[in-house]
Amino acid sequence: MTLEDLRVFVAVCRAGSLSAVARDLGRTQSAVSQHVKRLEREAGTSLLERRPRGVVPTHAGRVLCEAASESVAGLELAMRRLGDLVNGDSGSVRVTTGGTTVRHFMAEAVVAFRQQYPRVGLEFRTETSSRACFDALAAGHLDLAWVTIDGPVRGIEQRPVVDLPWVLAVRADDPLAARPHVDTAELDGISLIRLPPNSTSGARLDAALAELGVRSSSDTGVADWDTALLLAELGLGHAVVPLLPGWRTPGTGPLRLVPLPGLPPLPVGWAVRRWDALTPLARTFADTVARSCTERAGRAGPAARVTEAG
Repeated sequence: MTLEDLRVFVAVCRAGSLSAVARDLGRTQSAVSQHVKRLEREAGTSLLERRPRGVVPTHAGRVLCEAASESVAGLELAMRRLGDLVNGDSGSVRVTTGGTTVRHFMAEAVVAFRQQYPRVGLEFRTETSSRACFDALAAGHLDLAWVTIDGPVRGIEQRPVVDLPWVLAVRADDPLAARPHVDTAELDGISLIRLPPNSTSGARLDAALAELGVRSSSDTGVADWDTALLLAELGLGHAVVPLLPGWRTPGTGPLRLVPLPGLPPLPVGWAVRRWDALTPLARTFADTVARSCTERAGRAGPAARVTEAG
């Protein structure tokens, strides 16, 4: 077997499809299948179970995939670290996160990092959920993921950076707009603009409201927090969103952000495969973002609490 056999096999297990991996790699499905068959000959057993809509690993396949994914990721990381040693400060840092994260959490840090390391490449890959970010990290193609922290994930280390309090976004002419804060019980029966159901932040909000016995309706859904604010401003409903760095309460203009102190804050921060195995450049970038978030949260006041970034 070869390293490429293992790399392709892990990709097939994650995608659940030979054809999808073939498209991603720019190869034929037959070529991808040959990698799997070579591993099966070496292992002496079937590694994939063919189904009408793709493939799934057998028990033996899961054992190999789990071991191979860690090994492939570790080897790729080692090669990148060797490259950084050879090239000095002209390597790259690869980050995965949600679509609006760079604007809200990293804009100042990206500028500061670029000024300090003008020859270093910064690559950003957009995912739709923290779960997808974890999968991208585990695949070994990325250094860092900015995620909502929500319990342990196998093979991933998480470092919270800042706790984001929740606010209720309402139009300036709404009866709740002038309130210093809103109790969670007052959300009962209110039509809320829903965060994505597959997002960690949306799931945490739903769980918190359910635990408090708050029942809300919704006929409007969004893919990100910025769109939720826009729709609230247009009068399509109320939006419960985390207070991001740089936002102010109670807000100005046609929109108001009213604190919801009864909801537990939303922790966000970095996820990596192994913190001590990060390249020096990736660690520096992570520290730069954490420092920027600390400073911006401090300027916003005590509402956003910064946590230990590691």
